[in-house]
Amino acid sequence: MPGLEHSEIDQSEHPQPVTAEAADRQLWWAAIKPPMYSVAIMPIWIGSTLAFWQRNAANPLIFFLFLGSAVLILAWENLSNDVFDADTGVDVHKRNSLVNMTGQKSLIFWIANGLLAAGLVGIAAIAALQQDLMVVWLVLGCCAIGYIYQGPPFRLSYKGVGELLCLIAFGPLACSAAYYSQTQSWSWNNLFASLIVGLATSLILFSSHFNQIKDDLAVGKLSPVVRLGGQRAAKLLPWLCGLVYALLTIGVMTKLFPAWTILGLLSCPVAQRLCETVGRDYQQPEKLLKCRLIAVEMHFWLGLFFGLGFLLPG
Repeated sequence: MPGLEHSEIDQSEHPQPVTAEAADRQLWWAAIKPPMYSVAIMPIWIGSTLAFWQRNAANPLIFFLFLGSAVLILAWENLSNDVFDADTGVDVHKRNSLVNMTGQKSLIFWIANGLLAAGLVGIAAIAALQQDLMVVWLVLGCCAIGYIYQGPPFRLSYKGVGELLCLIAFGPLACSAAYYSQTQSWSWNNLFASLIVGLATSLILFSSHFNQIKDDLAVGKLSPVVRLGGQRAAKLLPWLCGLVYALLTIGVMTKLFPAWTILGLLSCPVAQRLCETVGRDYQQPEKLLKCRLIAVEMHFWLGLFFGLGFLLPG
């Protein structure tokens, strides 16, 4: 799956000097990026809760196996992206890159591969329980997209299609894998829901580019924000957020989703905060270091309430 690593850590909330030990802890927290792992969890949550609503299918063992495997696979992607970005120099100013922090690029690379292998073992266990390899193929598709996103010789994120790859991997592929793992079947409802999840995930990646336009330009990384320019990209962001909520509303109105899934709209204030922050500060990248975290917060609350809507009695 395309990796969603943090930008540089923000010191603006710490006007008072901090100890070296506290700063080091903060740096490691930013490098390990725990909040980002909700990105791996939400497609499994949505696909599984929709399977419960539509087909009354609920296997807790498979659900938790999938959750753990998804987190491990995303960890592989984040670590390997640090390695691949070190090769291009795009992360030269990124203090919370694990490669920059440790100076052990080969070690990080092999740790990443170990995490991938562990995640795939979990997916293989699901296939064995089902006696069906379809989930394996879907997850391998996610992994393939994750590699061509940043890995040589492809590096498609440098060509400006990272957001599209992210949408496909975290949307239709991941959500379909989660749904199939519970039902061994397909669903148009789930496919429509996956577009919402994938688009919300892509917004995290899109939002992350505003504070690194200069670094991206320096190495020829043509992200959508670089191509559009900060001002036009900032004006586009509210429309993209609006599309997420429009799709959710359409799903409820057409009864593709139960009425309770409208609870996903409770995340709108976070989306508004994201758009206002980018719209106000797009010319001051040092103030946009936490935009990705606001986008992650939007993604988390949207996904949590959206999935909860499939579980509440109608």
